[in-house]
Amino acid sequence: MDVTREVIQLLDDVLSLGGRGAALTRDSHLLGAVPEFDSMAVVSLITALEEQFGIAVDDDEIDGATFATVGTLSDFVSDKLTM
Repeated sequence: MDVTREVIQLLDDVLSLGGRGAALTRDSHLLGAVPEFDSMAVVSLITALEEQFGIAVDDDEIDGATFATVGTLSDFVSDKLTM
């Protein structure tokens, strides 16, 4: 399973980027860099991640650093999958 690719696809879908997500890499910044990525999008993305990967995300597990880049978000998901 390529977690980063799946996270990028979810970002494209949840943020309605219309395929612009294909240009994202692990180093791509999210918070403050993607206008569509606002607080409501964070909530929607967490829900989508939980459904897609079968994980549960508690409020105290996440902070701004989790959503800093595609890589930090992918690493968070990967860590959750190994728990």
